Amino acid sequence: MSHPVRPADSLAPNPLAGIDAVVAEQLLGEALASGGDYADLYFEFRYGADFVLEEAQVRSVGRAVVVGLGVRVLRGDATGYAYTEELSSARMRQAARTAGQIAAAGRRVAPVALTPLESSNTYPVPESSLARPGPDKVALLRRADAAARAVDARIVRVEASLSEEWREILVFTSDGRLAQDYQPMLRLGVHAVAEEGGRRQGGRSGTALRRGLELFALPGHTPEEHGREAAHIALAMLHAEEAPAGSMEVVLGPGESGILLHEAVGHGLEADFNRKKTSNYTDQIGKSVASPLCTVVDDATLAHARGSVNVDDEGNPGRCNLLIENGILRGYLQDRISARHFHSEATGNGRRESFRCQPLPRMTNTLLLGGQDDPEDIVRSVKRGVYAKNFSGGQVNISNGDFVFSLTESYLIEDGKLTAPLRGVNLIGNGPEVLRQVTMVGHDFRLSEGTWTCGKDGQSVPVGVGTPTVKIARITVGGTRTP
Repeated sequence: MSHPVRPADSLAPNPLAGIDAVVAEQLLGEALASGGDYADLYFEFRYGADFVLEEAQVRSVGRAVVVGLGVRVLRGDATGYAYTEELSSARMRQAARTAGQIAAAGRRVAPVALTPLESSNTYPVPESSLARPGPDKVALLRRADAAARAVDARIVRVEASLSEEWREILVFTSDGRLAQDYQPMLRLGVHAVAEEGGRRQGGRSGTALRRGLELFALPGHTPEEHGREAAHIALAMLHAEEAPAGSMEVVLGPGESGILLHEAVGHGLEADFNRKKTSNYTDQIGKSVASPLCTVVDDATLAHARGSVNVDDEGNPGRCNLLIENGILRGYLQDRISARHFHSEATGNGRRESFRCQPLPRMTNTLLLGGQDDPEDIVRSVKRGVYAKNFSGGQVNISNGDFVFSLTESYLIEDGKLTAPLRGVNLIGNGPEVLRQVTMVGHDFRLSEGTWTCGKDGQSVPVGVGTPTVKIARITVGGTRTP
């Protein structure tokens, strides 16, 4: 089994280098000094940079460094939490004592001796992108800009951006776990605007993976390819028709459509909502919640995927969790607190935005697995409907699964063929009902490599999504004209 390793390059000095088991055991002892069932320490060192090129000019360059410690103490159903941005002995001990106040006068539990956690390394990086000079990144953006403009004279505006991050975490727990991870992230985005006859339309393309700059040498990931894709979408949307309105068949394209699964279904499977009985999936384990064609997993182990984690932010190994199997609900995404409530085990889904935040059960890479149908047959089976290719955002009611999603790229299906591009398309429905309406599932599963970020309780974390081509028998399309 391989282990996460720090690349041998010119990365910044590591402020966590002095944090070892001796320091951690002392702090855990402080945290539990007033009593408590459990305590953990979460050390984080994160630094990154952002580059934005607009109209072939460098508009902004920024760098950020974040370092700190979060201390959590649990006593029954109560949680104490405190953090510090200064890793001095005095400040760390103060944070530990502050978090421990939740357990005042409780039964004191001694920390267990720490043992390093064995974990795989699903995103090895030979060299962090942050070790490379800034002009190398700006050159990538210029390549994307030039490629987009070269597509057509109607491309009148291009913006390209690159964001890079390196995150190091250390987790120590009072029940004896010591976990460490190094987490790279690289994101490229291109936005092109096309203009013709006074009408303007935009198109976007991008990628976000846990890699270094070698990403942009891979087929399908070069800056030129993303620049051209953004331009082609913008040009296609110039002549888009108004979207039809009404209940009709919808085909979800592979990859990007996974964001609908993430929002409309995935959040309802996070265990805290079910522990609080606010999810539409509460008490549904073992029951049919989707078409028998649907199997859904949350997989933190996908190589280099945006949502993958070697260990979660509670020190548990990332893993692949079966959520829905052939339409039957099999499990929830658990953090430590919810797992204790359900008399289960944590599933490696305890995630947090930073050391300032408590962990919550969160998705990693949420996927609808491939089926047996030919994607072309799926489209050919539709007399009149909508092909959904790219999504922007949406709103979901966790308690009942109702959602509204906006599409940035979609096409009319007529007599089994994609015809006119559409604009102003919204999909309106209910997550569980949509899964029950699935009648065909393609064998073309694709992991989206988009820049998806998930928000929950004020925290944002990177996630991945993926689907094959999927046919939904009936869903409400919000548009401006009748079908």
